[in-house]
Amino acid sequence: MLELKKICVHVEDKEVVRDVSLTIDAGSVSVVMGPNGSGKSSLVNALLGHPDYQVTNGSIILDGTDITDATTEEKAKRGLFLSLQHTPKIGGITLASFIHKAHCAVHGEEVSVLEYYARLVDLAEELGIPRILLDRPLTDGLSGGEKKQSELLQLIALQPKIAILDEIDSGVDIDALHTVFRVLEKIKQNGTGCIVISHHPSLLDHISPDAVHVMSKGNLVRSDGAILAKEILEKGFCAIAQCPHLPICEGDCKNHGRE
Repeated sequence: MLELKKICVHVEDKEVVRDVSLTIDAGSVSVVMGPNGSGKSSLVNALLGHPDYQVTNGSIILDGTDITDATTEEKAKRGLFLSLQHTPKIGGITLASFIHKAHCAVHGEEVSVLEYYARLVDLAEELGIPRILLDRPLTDGLSGGEKKQSELLQLIALQPKIAILDEIDSGVDIDALHTVFRVLEKIKQNGTGCIVISHHPSLLDHISPDAVHVMSKGNLVRSDGAILAKEILEKGFCAIAQCPHLPICEGDCKNHGRE
């Protein structure tokens, strides 16, 4: 279980997330939604220890242990996984080699390169991910869809306790998107809890979340079950926030400014 208790995040002197509390259970999927600039990516960057995003208040609890001040490496070894919205270019190491080293570090298992490579080939074929990606650079020179599939293979291979997927549906074609949903279903069955970050309500056409949360201007403004997903699809974010003083729709929503 991952518990976020009244998390506040600052970037330099600006508060970008305030008093956000969430609980993510094993094997569950929680979707955090909201328009661009609502604080979703700021929240997850702070959770994993990005140096530009400071947790200034609140606690991050994983399986009963406070990991708020742990390093990024320590959080990863304890079972947190983040799929970045914008993956940096990293060359000089193949995807297969990277996952092998990460597996040994996270799980403490010494396994030969050849044996582990065979495992990865089987996983790639099971998920419909091109096995050729295993021999290509980690992220450098890959298309957007290839980067997402590369991250999904890392996710399924490393079997984290909690997976945070930031805009996993952004910049991918329909085939890659289907792979995303296959992986989500598989890791749920394996007991991994998931936080899926998105600003596309259409994502809710493809997955059935256990919980849906809406953020606006750094605040968590609504939380509910799958019924909230349906409401978002029907009404949009502005109506969900139910506050005309929070211009999250930037004036484009038919409900903007109405009492």
